[in-house]
Amino acid sequence: ANVRDGVRIELGGEADAIAAFENALVTRAPSLARIDRVERFAVDADRRWGEFVIETSRAGEGTHAFVTPDAATCDACKDEIFDRDDRRFGHAFASCTNCGPRLTIVRALPWDRDTTTMAAFPMCAACRAEYEDPSDRRFHAQPIACPACGPTLSAHISDVAAALARGEIVALKGLGGYHLACDARSERAVTELRARKRRDAKPFAIMVADADVAGELVHLDAEARALLASKERPIVLLLRRADARLASGIAPGLDRLGVMLPYTPLHHLLLRLTGPLVMTSGNVSDEPIAYDDEDARTRLAPLAELFVTHDRPIAMRVDDSVAHVIDGAPAILRRARGHAPASIALPHALSRPTLALGGHLKAAFALGRDRDAFLSQHIGDLDHVEAWRSFREARVRYEELLRIAPEFVVHDLHPDYATTALAEELDLPRLGVQHHEAHVAGALAEHGITEPAIGVAFDGAGWGTDGTIWGGEIFTGTIGDLRRRARLRPVALPGGDRAAREPWRMAISYRFDAGEAVEDNAIASLLPRAIKTSSMGRLFDAAASLLGVRRVNEFEAQAAMELQARAEAMGQGTPLPFELSERDGLLEMDPRPLVRALARGEGDAYRFHATIAAMTADACRALRNEAKVVVLSGGVFANALLVRLLAQRLRAERFRVFVQRKVPTNDGGLAYGQLAIVAARGA
Repeated sequence: ANVRDGVRIELGGEADAIAAFENALVTRAPSLARIDRVERFAVDADRRWGEFVIETSRAGEGTHAFVTPDAATCDACKDEIFDRDDRRFGHAFASCTNCGPRLTIVRALPWDRDTTTMAAFPMCAACRAEYEDPSDRRFHAQPIACPACGPTLSAHISDVAAALARGEIVALKGLGGYHLACDARSERAVTELRARKRRDAKPFAIMVADADVAGELVHLDAEARALLASKERPIVLLLRRADARLASGIAPGLDRLGVMLPYTPLHHLLLRLTGPLVMTSGNVSDEPIAYDDEDARTRLAPLAELFVTHDRPIAMRVDDSVAHVIDGAPAILRRARGHAPASIALPHALSRPTLALGGHLKAAFALGRDRDAFLSQHIGDLDHVEAWRSFREARVRYEELLRIAPEFVVHDLHPDYATTALAEELDLPRLGVQHHEAHVAGALAEHGITEPAIGVAFDGAGWGTDGTIWGGEIFTGTIGDLRRRARLRPVALPGGDRAAREPWRMAISYRFDAGEAVEDNAIASLLPRAIKTSSMGRLFDAAASLLGVRRVNEFEAQAAMELQARAEAMGQGTPLPFELSERDGLLEMDPRPLVRALARGEGDAYRFHATIAAMTADACRALRNEAKVVVLSGGVFANALLVRLLAQRLRAERFRVFVQRKVPTNDGGLAYGQLAIVAARGA
């Protein structure tokens, strides 16, 4: 039976048999099961034991509730849809207890068919027999369906494949929303899709039939292959092969491709008939992905020649997750389908149910209860009104589903974040947490590090406690007690937020600070009055502009990504000069010698990366007497080259180095770090 904290199993029998069962419960658990702990207790020895039963869940029973993430189609279900002799041959909605939709179809708990969007599809006799048979893998599988009783597609798979082959764009209803699909090898189709989505340069993800096809397009090692084929089926960022046959507009200027494998029966059936497909979110520009059928037809009508929908409603909007292999192991960059809303452990228990609102970009919130943090799926940048509406709606849904009524709220310090405004609206006690402290706390908490540590937080921007914009910070201490000990030398941020979109502005600012000649007098005149920033992200932008890589960003972090791609292609180089000094009571990482070298043509993209790694490692070494553990967090550490170079230097100095894996290193992980701080402080 489902109970307050998980599952209660009562069994009777010989001692050896019970011991064997307890062992198998952990070692041979179902593929989607997650066992955090097992507690053993005695029951009445005189009771009579009958047949195996699953007791009916009672709505509202207990205080704890859990919702399972969606899982990719298992091999057994995949085999059935391609078996002409199987009754589920060609069925686009096959699933079982080991796979299929969960979060995206649940309307309420307990997890029963009538509380999901499958309630509208009464089981046929054959499905009912499987559902009630304890020996069947579909025993109590709530999304169970077949061609006789399940959802139906609005178009034949062969017709969809033919449309894609003609170069048409298809709006395809998936698990958590609509995708826009086209032939990834067609220059015309990819160019047209970019024009219709108003997405000039941001890379497209592609879907391929299997790992062997992926291996023809990207370099695959064992870790990457396993990540691609995992039950979460994320988009995986992988190094592109030089001979990959794809349209040039898939990921212009970048050396990595976002690749994923089919994760629904519909995808498997379609990819069997096509080559690689662009599979991008069904939206325009930065809007949230469309998931409601009526909204999708309104918003996507100008974008697609063919709509492929079905009659199973989507209960919650969920994007694809994004991951990569970094420092030798997988790490999540965008936590969504397949991961949310599985709980992530906290090292300290929360004293009361808590809502963490995260940041403003790559927004995700989290609900905390005891030692469980439930981090929401990626929602998006809250500058867009639809994303803000989605954020608020998802928060209410999570509170209802997880049966968590927050008694405390934690938020970012930035006064202009939409999430800060929401925290002020809620009639709850609240706490503001500094942006970069949340980054570091999240990295420490994920790895269960409660000892003193060094936390490096490099990103684009975060509100500092001194009224400046931080983003190149080093802290020491524990999760609940972090002290800022080092920073990147602050420079002027000309034009405020425009500087993030226009790297040439930061190049001027850094040249001016380094004593180099500045040609743009209009910008130079703004510098003495501009707000200061210690942002490492803006230093990467400046370097990209100084090296002629990119002057204007068409999407977030484009310049830094292209700078990394150029550096990876070079493959080697020694660090350029830099300085460390004491200033304002902090250890300051001074890049002025580096900037002078770049401005005078004495450096390149690889040597820039090597310099940042050397400068950061030296700063950590200067703090070595305070800790021997280093954690890396912040969006800059999505850069695999920088992580590799820095981790090598730190480990050579016998530091233990950790990067985030379950929680995004970017702002998508802030809410988890906020919860960790509240728990550690006992707030």
